[in-house]
Amino acid sequence: MKIIAVIPARYASTRFPAKLMQDLGGKTVILRTYQAAIETNLFDDVFVVTDSTLIFDQIISNGGKAIMSIKEHESGSDRIAEAIENIDVDLVVNVQGDEPFINKEPLEKLIQVFKNDVDNKVDLASLMREIKNEYEINNPNNVKVVVDQNQFALYFSRSVIPYAREKNVGVRYFQHIGIYAFRKQAILDFYSLPMKSLEASEKLEQLRYLEFGKRIKMVETNHIGIGIDTLEDIEKARKMIH
Repeated sequence: MKIIAVIPARYASTRFPAKLMQDLGGKTVILRTYQAAIETNLFDDVFVVTDSTLIFDQIISNGGKAIMSIKEHESGSDRIAEAIENIDVDLVVNVQGDEPFINKEPLEKLIQVFKNDVDNKVDLASLMREIKNEYEINNPNNVKVVVDQNQFALYFSRSVIPYAREKNVGVRYFQHIGIYAFRKQAILDFYSLPMKSLEASEKLEQLRYLEFGKRIKMVETNHIGIGIDTLEDIEKARKMIH
């Protein structure tokens, strides 16, 4: 099974433009993320996919592999699909470009899902963590997921799901963590399928997979990524490096 990591890297982030090119202990955020992905030793190859010549040049000039996006893209999945269309690969793992402190364990768990999937029942796999705090459960920025008894996703929502009409029945709430592993065909299918109303309404690309009958296996983890979304995050990350 040939496994690659793809790191989608937009320059113009809404909340913190140019965050991927910020200095982090003498290296940019994107270069640290790229090198951390390689150092996991989980992948046959690692690519950064970007719409920015600055990011492209940063990776190439440091001996890395980068692909320029040709088209404008709505989502990370679209960007990845265009990039890997002509690459010979079985499994594609989407690594977040703004997470330079990659934790190997949850990525290993995602890859293991496909190694165990002898009947090819899984189209993609993703991560979730249990949340108990009322604020986290009610916050629409935390995407929630409900699963069936085999841990396949039933639905993702910014709303509270399930709604607790009965309080003491042992329901657990899970936050979706947006790191994915895809079979190549699943992500190519995504690229060619139209956005439907659920995805458009919730602004969640993973709903396109569900709306078209793809099966998403969820893996529980305790890992909380250290993403860089603000100037404060960069300052914290710099302290972790030194």
